[in-house]
Amino acid sequence: MKKIAYALVLMLAGAGVHAAIQQKPAPGGYIIEHDADVAKNEPGTHKGGGETIGYSFFAKVPNLKLIFRKRALHPGSGIGLHTQTEDEIYYVLSGRGTMTLDGKSVDITPGTAVLTRTGSSHSLTQVGSEDLVILINYEVEPKAAS
Repeated sequence: MKKIAYALVLMLAGAGVHAAIQQKPAPGGYIIEHDADVAKNEPGTHKGGGETIGYSFFAKVPNLKLIFRKRALHPGSGIGLHTQTEDEIYYVLSGRGTMTLDGKSVDITPGTAVLTRTGSSHSLTQVGSEDLVILINYEVEPKAAS
């Protein structure tokens, strides 16, 4: 009798594990934003000069650690020299630019990805006749819901 009871306990435990594996987590939701809804004319950041269009996606979402931006640097504009306080990734969508990374100049073109590490310094200048369009992302401490 003890063997039968033990076998039933094992079967029930197995069924519980199986049920737990099959349960799907609740969906986390999603947010969609469009360029036209977030676009803002801004001067070149970090005193880079010129005119840009900044697209700060999901800037009003509470508890989000990821900053995701697009920036269109018009001819003659730039991002001024600054020291990184967190890892940051730049990705070039279109146009051309010259990036100064820890004192070294590097040409960047579409398809170029640049990771700047905490403590490094960099600046970016648009070159050519076409806007330099980049994606930028990095992590920050999330802001609480208001």
